[in-house]
Amino acid sequence: MDEVIQVTQWLSSITPRKKAKLFFFTTHADTPSPMVGSNDVDTHEETQLPLATTVALHNFKNIDEFLKKKVNTFSCYNVIENEITKTDYEYLRFYSACKYLDVVPPFLDLEKISAIQNKFEMTDEERDYRLLLDSADLVLEKVCDSLEPAGVSQMWTALRKDRNLIRGVKTIDIIGFFVDPNPTGIKECLFFFIVRFLQKADKINRVNTNRLERLIAQCDESSSCEEGKTIDFIIDSLRFYPTELYPFGFCLIMCVIEGRDGAMQEIEKTMEISRHLGMITHTEKNPTKETIELVKKELMKPKYQFYSSFACWFMSHGDSNSMVLADGETIEREWFLTSFPDISTFQLKPQVFFMVSCRGANKFSLKGDEFEGQSATCDYYDIGSALIRNRMLDITDSVRDISYVQPMMDTLVAYSTILDHLSGRANTHGSIYVDRACVLMSENISRGRSLTEILEHLSQDLHEILQETMDEDRIVYKQACHYDSFFRKTLKLPYTRHPKEDVHSAPQ
Repeated sequence: MDEVIQVTQWLSSITPRKKAKLFFFTTHADTPSPMVGSNDVDTHEETQLPLATTVALHNFKNIDEFLKKKVNTFSCYNVIENEITKTDYEYLRFYSACKYLDVVPPFLDLEKISAIQNKFEMTDEERDYRLLLDSADLVLEKVCDSLEPAGVSQMWTALRKDRNLIRGVKTIDIIGFFVDPNPTGIKECLFFFIVRFLQKADKINRVNTNRLERLIAQCDESSSCEEGKTIDFIIDSLRFYPTELYPFGFCLIMCVIEGRDGAMQEIEKTMEISRHLGMITHTEKNPTKETIELVKKELMKPKYQFYSSFACWFMSHGDSNSMVLADGETIEREWFLTSFPDISTFQLKPQVFFMVSCRGANKFSLKGDEFEGQSATCDYYDIGSALIRNRMLDITDSVRDISYVQPMMDTLVAYSTILDHLSGRANTHGSIYVDRACVLMSENISRGRSLTEILEHLSQDLHEILQETMDEDRIVYKQACHYDSFFRKTLKLPYTRHPKEDVHSAPQ
């Protein structure tokens, strides 16, 4: 069959709502740059104009033409070995969006998909189409689905009133002031236009969504929300780190085995909970400084940009400032923690570090006859503080900026013990902190709990346990863990994921 006829038939089989979503997912706002072959048309016009004209004219002609152009580009595209191009990203994004929406063209060359994945050095686990979807876009899709056409229309009216923001933007004028978002697919086009416009204007990104939240907050709840949804519910959904679908993220496990009883148990527990959380996991036993540098270099590869989060377990002996590596050398804990957040592939994404080692030799010792012979070895500190907003201040958009971000932002560091104190372990099971952390995370999957809630529970749980030193003094003591958080959103634990099972049902 002629390719033109095939493309026409394929487009005619897609509903207007799915066309709007396919366009949105395909024109993702954060395409890596500079890229080979990226000197093409202005992306602002490419992503905004078809949406604007569709809303204004109530027909999908320009979106259809955009999708046809993409299909033709991919059809003629020759996969170049080694060099990763902008078209490679676009091809993977288009394929994953089609798969997610259940509209994969029957004529799409899947061998090219596999060849591009080879260029990214993707493992079998990483070839799951869900990895290629952008979690932030999936959250925005759900927000759109929760709003009635009247709600999106009210957002548009509120946006049009911000004259400083819209001044001189031609696509805004194309749509006009009053919009009828009721025809099928028009609500989605208008909402996605608002989102992409705010992203291009540097007003929102995957972490900073305040400007979008303020637009939604101005909607009338009685007419703007789908049945069963509220304005608060919709806004709350934007206040979590976007970690939709599988995988939840990438987990790096580094464990010094030499001279640490129970270390293999630590590895098994952290691997099990990471996989149960739906994370793709890599383990480094007996790491050295050279190992750490190689891992950092690996994490800079382009494929890691597809991950939604990063977690690292580092388990070793240590003191107040440093950690002992497998070869006996030490590294500064601060150096380790500040070097990973600089990796660009995980910027604006939650990064969690579990630092499991002693930070000194002090013990919170318990004295008295009632503690003798008691031990489970077979003060919780919340360092973050809430920013209290002065309601009398008028913080205008002109004094807000989301372009420049401190490297440690969106990072959380969980310590197994407080400064200058021991981190307890059992002879056969390794770190008690690791054991309790894995148990609590496992118990709370599917309960809608956040990571910080789990860490607070862990702090209480661990501090109840009586431990005993392994030397001749046999001192009974307690251990206190804590965390430092630079999070700007809440990180929720995911529901149980099954990497090899497609649990997705196609959206409408």
